[in-house]
Amino acid sequence: MKKVAAETYRDIDFTRARRGAVAKAEPGKTKISIRLDNRVLAYFRSVVEDAGEGNYQTLINDALVAYIQQKSMLEAVRQVVREEVAGSRAARPGARKPRQARTPRIPL
Repeated sequence: MKKVAAETYRDIDFTRARRGAVAKAEPGKTKISIRLDNRVLAYFRSVVEDAGEGNYQTLINDALVAYIQQKSMLEAVRQVVREEVAGSRAARPGARKPRQARTPRIPL
């Protein structure tokens, strides 16, 4: 095996250098540190590997956004059903006063 020689010392001027990330973050995104199960990471990494391209972090983000949208859609459908049921009860003669529907809470 060939021996690799170290590069000779160079004078590098750092007077105009700036600290911080090399790549700027996309607008609307925040860098955080999060602990996930190994199997979650293994799953998303395998999806990216099977596709041959992509970023597992983007897939995790997309999955979380889809979950939030699904929950909000489910709550909206439930609210419409509650209003329809309450309206049909109110239309019947001698019907009880409909209960006030609770405002749904969407976890973030």
